[in-house]
Amino acid sequence: MAQIGGLGHVGIYATDLMNMRDFYTRVLGLQIADEDLEQRRMVFLSSDPVGEHHEFVLMEGRVTSDDAKVIQQISFHVPTIQDMRDFKARIDEENVTIDRIVSHGNAFGMYFFDPEGNRVELYYKTGFPVPQPHGDPLDLSRSDDELLGEAKDLLFTKR
Repeated sequence: MAQIGGLGHVGIYATDLMNMRDFYTRVLGLQIADEDLEQRRMVFLSSDPVGEHHEFVLMEGRVTSDDAKVIQQISFHVPTIQDMRDFKARIDEENVTIDRIVSHGNAFGMYFFDPEGNRVELYYKTGFPVPQPHGDPLDLSRSDDELLGEAKDLLFTKR
């Protein structure tokens, strides 16, 4: 039977393409792999343009009412807990409100909203298969060992 090998990329419409381009490149550090700002008004973004041409696409043309909910969340994996701390500092510097930072047990997640109100998550995979949904507040000022120890303990309390 045919099967999916993984998610390749996601594209979203943007009202203010250049503002969103700035946020995702300058604040989140994605790189522009290609773009057509004149005709198609789209930007192809990647965390590693050599390894994956694009993982995220912005295209001008969002047309919804102000209260429309069209995206539940856009999640980006980070390789280390320290990356989460570094992004938290960068996001705080931008005066972007962080909605919550939680341990899901199987991952640590930091949630905030981009300039057009789309929910964004940065997450670190712990490797512990904790049943979901789960979300305890997470204090990133604590050591990696402490945070991972608590996540591991959930394996014995969540079942």
